[in-house]
Amino acid sequence: MNVNGKDYTSVWMERTTVYMIDQNLLPFEFRIYKAENYDDVCHAISNMITRGAGSIGAAAAFGMAQAFMQAPRNHSSAFVEQAYQKINATRPTARDLFAATERVFRAGTKSAQHAVEEAFLIHNEYIKAGEKIAEYGNNLIHNGFKIETHCNAGWLGLVEWGSALAPIYKAARSGKEIFVWVDETRPRGQGARLTAWELQQEHIPHKIIPDNAGAHLMSRNMVDIIFVGADRIARNGDVANKIGTLEKAIAAKAYGVPFYVCAPSSTFDLDCPDGNAIPIEERPQDEVLYQTGRDDHGRLHKLLVCSPESEALNPAFDVTPAQYITGIITEKCIVRP
Repeated sequence: MNVNGKDYTSVWMERTTVYMIDQNLLPFEFRIYKAENYDDVCHAISNMITRGAGSIGAAAAFGMAQAFMQAPRNHSSAFVEQAYQKINATRPTARDLFAATERVFRAGTKSAQHAVEEAFLIHNEYIKAGEKIAEYGNNLIHNGFKIETHCNAGWLGLVEWGSALAPIYKAARSGKEIFVWVDETRPRGQGARLTAWELQQEHIPHKIIPDNAGAHLMSRNMVDIIFVGADRIARNGDVANKIGTLEKAIAAKAYGVPFYVCAPSSTFDLDCPDGNAIPIEERPQDEVLYQTGRDDHGRLHKLLVCSPESEALNPAFDVTPAQYITGIITEKCIVRP
């Protein structure tokens, strides 16, 4: 993806340093975060400097490779095991994180070089997966379509191309006239801040809508198709994704709007029987109670936007049962219910 005349992926590694686009600062500031060691990678994942299942997976893979490269000779096994456990503890829901650390951990038992090579292989697989998802999804988009998406599952969330936004990018680049409804995605506003910013970079027409406006638009025949991403997909086809996805799926079913989940095959967890077994992360209540934005002078501020004495519940994900999903678009094919 091109930003300010330069091509980027959301996460990459040079020598022993992992680089990430700091998503917490977007869209107001574009800055690169440098992770010199796996502890820095853990901080970036936990604090959502990088986010999105695929980008988390790539960051975790590179962090695991760093651990092998930086492990002391006399205590390498203990050092690497500690890194493995710490990276896995950063966030509980996204399957790609655990799949990535497991692959690099196994490769590293041969040598640190094997660990590095495996991490780069995972990174490149996400890029290829995103482009294949784009191709399959583009076949579902007709000229003039109005598309709704939730949260950010663009190139920021899947290294390059993205998952849910990948078909949209492919459609626009193929000359189709499309329009995107961008759910704001409270409480962190990944749609309003990140998806809208990405679409702006691609010059794709769009408008940000309140999270609770989707059903209204569907009832007025203003949505032709919905694309969302996924953080974990259970064996029976239930999907965990950003909180609010379930509501969109139910409304789409009621109004006959096709509802597609876009995700690489690494997001499938075949050891997880159904959505009830997917761990749901609960994040700090301050994300609900406070908002960060820019004032008229361009300065960023964190502001309390709720009743001062109230507390908040902040589940980061919900589970959409397979019965509400039209299909799951992967890099291999479109999986039907």
